[in-house]
Amino acid sequence: MFRRLFIFSLLAILAVSVCAQEPVALWDGQDVRHGKQVTLTPFIAENNPDGTAIIICPGGSYFWLDDVNEGDDVARWLNENGISAFVLRYRAAGFQAYFWHYRKIFNGKQHPDMLDDAQRALEYVRQKSDDFAIDPNRLGIMGFSAGGHLAMMTACFADKDKNPPAFVAPIYPVVTMNEPYVHERSRRALLGEKMRDSLSLEKHIPDNCPPVFIVNCIDDPVVDYHNSILLDEALTNKNIEHKYIQYKTGGHGFGASDTKGTDECRQWKNEFLIWLEEIEL
Repeated sequence: MFRRLFIFSLLAILAVSVCAQEPVALWDGQDVRHGKQVTLTPFIAENNPDGTAIIICPGGSYFWLDDVNEGDDVARWLNENGISAFVLRYRAAGFQAYFWHYRKIFNGKQHPDMLDDAQRALEYVRQKSDDFAIDPNRLGIMGFSAGGHLAMMTACFADKDKNPPAFVAPIYPVVTMNEPYVHERSRRALLGEKMRDSLSLEKHIPDNCPPVFIVNCIDDPVVDYHNSILLDEALTNKNIEHKYIQYKTGGHGFGASDTKGTDECRQWKNEFLIWLEEIEL
């Protein structure tokens, strides 16, 4: 019995791992500060008839990355539903910056490093769209918590030369950098206590913003749920196509997990797939 369980477990691990390709060094050969640590891991769906693909930005308060629960696991779920995915490991401030607050003296990794990484990821995947068998016009971006802020930034601050995403899915996102709803840890990592209005996304929704899918929970203990309300209101005021789902329970950090959060909040995955079928790209 033990041997059978071992073999079954090994096969399951192998079946999951073959979805992912080798990580790509996004800034390879370019003189970019701390660029060597920035990678993009492709997870290419075997059956992807319409060529939809999504770049995934894990959360982590811009200090670290939850690149399993909000990265690789999300990519595997998307693969199971015929969507190719690319997990972006963007520059983050790091644990030392979090513990020692040395950024009050040294800038370290902060804005626009993370945005540059996300824009580079969009550019790279579109350039390699034939290799990845995806449609460059159906390339969106999804992010969780601070990663949701980063994903939304690619839409807010894109121009014709910056490869805006076809759609954006900020999941329990950080949105504002101003009181009273700011997630202070993300602000400290991203900005070093400056440029608050400049990166409060509710103030910077462009007229040509792509469709947006937002999810959060009222009982979120990490990012105040009013962040998503601010984003929803800003999109509504601009008449931007979007869907906002607010759950009562689920907390924060559930990602694509089948066990974290609550039964209520885990419905977001199916809701997102339905929404993706309904929007026109």
